Amino acid sequence: MKFSEVVDAYEKIEATTKRLEMTELLVGLLRRTPREDLEKVVYLTQGRIHPDYEGIELGLAEKMVMRVLTHATGLDDARIGRLWKEKGDLGLVAQEAIAARRQRPLESTPLTTAKVYEHLDAIARESGEGSQERKIRLLSDLLGSATPREAKYVVRMVVGQMRLGVADMTIVDALAATFATKADRPRVERAYNVSSDLGEVARVLASKGVDGLKDIHLKLFRPIRAMLAERLETLEEIFERMGKAALEYKYDGLRVQAHVSPKRIELFSRHLENITGQFPEIVDGLRSAIKDRAAIVEGEAVPVDPNTGEFLPFQEVSRRRGRKTEVERMSKEFPVTLFAFDCLLRSEEDLTARPYTERRKALEGVVHASDEIRPSTVRVTDDVKQAEAFFDEALQAGCEGLMAKALDSTYDAGGRGYQWIKFKKEYSAALSDTIDLVVIGAFAGRGKRAGTYGALLMAAYDDVADVFRTTCKLGTGFDDETLYALPDRFKGERRDRRPARVDSKLEPDVWFEPKTVLEVRGAEITVSPIHTCAWGVLRPGAGLAIRFPRFTGRWRDDKGPEDATTAKELVEMYGRQLKQTKKEPASSR
Repeated sequence: MKFSEVVDAYEKIEATTKRLEMTELLVGLLRRTPREDLEKVVYLTQGRIHPDYEGIELGLAEKMVMRVLTHATGLDDARIGRLWKEKGDLGLVAQEAIAARRQRPLESTPLTTAKVYEHLDAIARESGEGSQERKIRLLSDLLGSATPREAKYVVRMVVGQMRLGVADMTIVDALAATFATKADRPRVERAYNVSSDLGEVARVLASKGVDGLKDIHLKLFRPIRAMLAERLETLEEIFERMGKAALEYKYDGLRVQAHVSPKRIELFSRHLENITGQFPEIVDGLRSAIKDRAAIVEGEAVPVDPNTGEFLPFQEVSRRRGRKTEVERMSKEFPVTLFAFDCLLRSEEDLTARPYTERRKALEGVVHASDEIRPSTVRVTDDVKQAEAFFDEALQAGCEGLMAKALDSTYDAGGRGYQWIKFKKEYSAALSDTIDLVVIGAFAGRGKRAGTYGALLMAAYDDVADVFRTTCKLGTGFDDETLYALPDRFKGERRDRRPARVDSKLEPDVWFEPKTVLEVRGAEITVSPIHTCAWGVLRPGAGLAIRFPRFTGRWRDDKGPEDATTAKELVEMYGRQLKQTKKEPASSR
C-alpha cells in the first residue's frame, strides 16, 4: 500500500472535528488496506510501532529531528529553527522543509506503508554505541524519499505527536464497522481490553473474523486494561446495592499489574507502560513471594517509611517515574510495598471470569507475604457498624478509604461499574473530595500573568460519548514556577483548532489535545449555562460547573484522560450535594 494513501486519509481525519466522520474515514482506510499492511496501519494511526507494553520507543528528541531535517533538505539550522519557532509543530516544519529542499531525490519510487513502518521499527530498535547516528541515517533515508505531506506524518510519528485526535476506542469502532457489525462491537472491545493490542485485534479480525477473537485471551507478559470502580457516598448505599461485600483498604499509591514466572518478572502501570526497572524491591519481593508457578497479580505500590512502617505520600512513588539513575538509591530511602488485591492468572488458568471470592482465595494461596509484597487488608461484612470501624482503621493506617467489591464480581477488563465501589474519607461533605479533570485549553494571562497562561480550561470525561466536556476554568493553586512553565509544558499538546473529542462552548486562546490530568478541589458543583459537562441532563440548556476550583499541585501522570472523573460521576455527586445541603442550586438563587 502506498503511504500516500494513508496520508490522504490522515489529512481528512485531521481536518474534521466530528467523531462519526472520523470513524467513517478510518473505516474507509481500513477497507482499502491490504491484509499484510493492516496491523502496521493500525499501529501508525495510534502513533506507535508496537503496543505500549512492549516498551519499544523511537527515541529521537525534537532537536535531533531538526538536525535530521537540516541534513535531509540542505536547509541551514537557522531556517529550520525559525520554522520550528513559527509553527510549533515539527510535522509542519518537515512538510515545508521537504518542499523547499535544495536537491530533489533521484529515486522516484513512491514510499510504501511497509517501508515507513520498517524504517521506524528499525529506528526504535537501534541501541548501544553509535545508535543515535544510525537512527539519524535511517530517518534521513526515509525523509529523502518522502513527499512534503508524507514527511509531515513521518516526523509526527517520530516525535509522538500524531495530532489526529483518534482515540483507541475510535479505532475499536472502526474495526467493528469494517470487519464485523455494530452488535459485535463489545466482542471487539473485549479482545482489545484483554490483549491491549489493537494491531493483533485487527489482524485476527481480518484473517479469522469475529469468531477468531475467542483465541485472544489473557496471557503472561501482555497486560490487560484495568478494571475501574464507581463511587458512592455512604456505606448504607453500598450495602443496599451489594449486600454482603468485601471491603479492602484503598491505598494511595501506584496501581501495578505484576506478571511473574519462575524465570521472568515484569511490572506494568495502569497505562500498560513497563515500569519493571523503577521498582527493583518489588521485583525481588515477587521472586521470593511467588515461587515455582506463573501468576498475574494486581496491586497498589505504596511507599512505606522503613523506620516507622507508616505509609508515605503518593508523590514519593511518582518521583521515581522516568528516573533511571537514582532508582537504587530511592528504593533504599523510600522502599515501596506492593499491596496485592487481585489474582488474574494462576499457572495457565485465566481467573478473570471467576468470582471475587475465588480470585481472592487464589491470591492468598499464590502470594507469600513479606515486607515487599502483602495481600491487601480485607474484611467481608454487611454490617454498617463493622464497616465504619474498618473504615476508621483504614484511615488510621494512612489509606484514602475503602474499596467495596461484590463477592460475585468478575474482573471486567477495561470496564467501570458498581461491582467495585470507592468509598473515600471526604465523601461526607459537599465536594470536599478531589476530582481529576483533563486540560483541554488555556486562556492568555493578564497583568502579573502576562506572557503565560492565566487559566486552564478543564473538562470531565463523558465515557458514553467518548468526549471531554468542559466544567471549569482553573486559575488558582499554581505557584509562580509552575505557572510560567505551563506554555512549555503543554507545547506538544497544542492544537490549531478544537480537538475532535472536545465539546466546549467556550473558545480558549489555545486548544490542547486532551492528555494531561490534574487533581482539582472545588467548593461545590453548580448548574451552568456555559459549561457542557452533563449538558441537559439535570436542566435543559445547562451543564455542570465546579465552583471555586483550585489545583491541588498534583499532576496525575498515573492517569490517562479516559481515567479522569466522568460526567456521570459529577451528576451523581451533584445529586448527593443537593440531598446533603437541602437547598436550591446556586444558579437559581
